[in-house]
Amino acid sequence: MEEIVIFGSGDIAQIANYYFKTDSNYKVVAFTVDRAYVKETEFEGGPVGFCEYRPAKYPPSKFKLFIAVSYANLNKFREQKYHESKALGYELVSYVSSKCSYLTPYQHGDNCFIFEDNTIQPFVKIGNNVTLWSGNHIGHHSTIHDHNFISSHVVVSGHCIINSNSFIGVNSTLGHQVEIGKENIIGAGSIITKSTGFGEVYVPARSTKLDKSSSDIKL
Repeated sequence: MEEIVIFGSGDIAQIANYYFKTDSNYKVVAFTVDRAYVKETEFEGGPVGFCEYRPAKYPPSKFKLFIAVSYANLNKFREQKYHESKALGYELVSYVSSKCSYLTPYQHGDNCFIFEDNTIQPFVKIGNNVTLWSGNHIGHHSTIHDHNFISSHVVVSGHCIINSNSFIGVNSTLGHQVEIGKENIIGAGSIITKSTGFGEVYVPARSTKLDKSSSDIKL
């Protein structure tokens, strides 16, 4: 098994460690974070160190790396760590669940985190540093560019394009041939049927609270 270091010591790092441990050919040997965020010396049974010592203790000639960071600042923090790690010479690994239906002939990029129950149809292209949480449908001939985060149960129809540094919320739907502009926020439950521009934000209408008690309604 190849040995890897995970950048991060939060929820996503804990989840990544679990998946790598139970469903991959990689062995997590340590965790690393920025010096200011080192709060403990051990996490999930492995040592935690700060980034400045990483190349000395875990050189890129022997260890690979996974950046386990959320969508903070439209994925730009994860993008920053991605580029910093590449500049240090690290090969960044990806995780693709064995329970994902990966039907495209194209190889995904590096540092991708693709969870269970994703359906990735033929001729989909997935760039670098992309997170696909569980249960999404990525339609045929669609392209997901670098540094994106797609939440759960999102439907991306055929021939869509998602440009970089966007966030797609849970239960969102993209219609056929829709292009999402760079740095978009698509809120949970949004239905997008027309292409969007740079830096746009979409949220659906909120649910209406009725002036009734649940006991007043017969199901």
